[in-house]
Amino acid sequence: MKYAIETFDLTKVYGDFKAVDSLNMKIEKNSIFGFLGPNGAGKTTTIKMLTCLIPPSSGTARVAGYDILKNPDEVRQQIGMVPQKVSLYEDLTARENVEMCADFYGMPEDLKESRIEELMEIVDIKYAADKPVGQMSGGQQQKVSLVASLIHQPDILFLDEPTIGLDPTTKRVLWDLIDELNSSGHTIILCSHDMYEVELLCDYVGIINQGVLAAFDTPQGLKDTVIKEEESLRAKEIGGILDRIDKETPESERRAIQEIKKSERVCAGKEISMLIVNLTDDLISELEALPVTLDVKKHHTGRIILELDETCETAVNDVLASVIRNNARITSISTKDPSLEDVFMKVTGR
Repeated sequence: MKYAIETFDLTKVYGDFKAVDSLNMKIEKNSIFGFLGPNGAGKTTTIKMLTCLIPPSSGTARVAGYDILKNPDEVRQQIGMVPQKVSLYEDLTARENVEMCADFYGMPEDLKESRIEELMEIVDIKYAADKPVGQMSGGQQQKVSLVASLIHQPDILFLDEPTIGLDPTTKRVLWDLIDELNSSGHTIILCSHDMYEVELLCDYVGIINQGVLAAFDTPQGLKDTVIKEEESLRAKEIGGILDRIDKETPESERRAIQEIKKSERVCAGKEISMLIVNLTDDLISELEALPVTLDVKKHHTGRIILELDETCETAVNDVLASVIRNNARITSISTKDPSLEDVFMKVTGR
């Protein structure tokens, strides 16, 4: 089975409102898939259909190889769910909560106990196994919720905002745990508004907007698409401007066209940031004189930010060649590309 989840024109309608509109997507087995969307976009409705909490109005899906309409019980056996709001009984201990989930799935007593011990060891919550959940921190409760969702050994794990409200240290612990779970063979469906979290963990990302799958690719693939679209749009705008000027300007006054090209060249800049420990004025002067350089800013820390002509494919190489010629030492270098948040804002029109 190549795909953990496949949807086929999956649709949900409430009265006159179409919450999910003919959704078609394929999520590879053993991958981490980030499912994004603004509030009200249809993300939660989609998850509810995939986990057999609500039926679709039309269309269907296969989850772990089972049809959500024909085989809902089999689907439920293959999935685990960690909701945004931890759904545990606060008066019960961590162990008692997990035991209750195991009983719900009808696990044999000996397998249940060994599985609880194994999972609590994996997520590092064994030390608090007999502590009432109501006395635990948010991070501890999330760990218990993970154990409860994994007790029946599901193939697919749905995580809804798993790190919301947690401190940075606890977040990183859970990120490592999610990565370990994926490495052990679990397919992870991650719903999150934390773009850094999604970019860090996910192999693929889908963005739903107004009930429609608006984008689907790897995180880098989505960012590359935005770059290409912006370049195409800019080229189109430049062409339109130059065409209008060419028609309206007399032959003797064509210098205006060159001015437009020059100003547009400034707009078409690619930013590169470098921290150089032995930065000299001679190197700055040389970088400023490069044909590909549009602007240079220097900070007192030794960091320089260059705006380069992005239409020149060798722009970055030309800069690095100058640095090497001057025997300068770079300790940090980065380029400014669109973030996953930029992609999200562009796709959803926010």
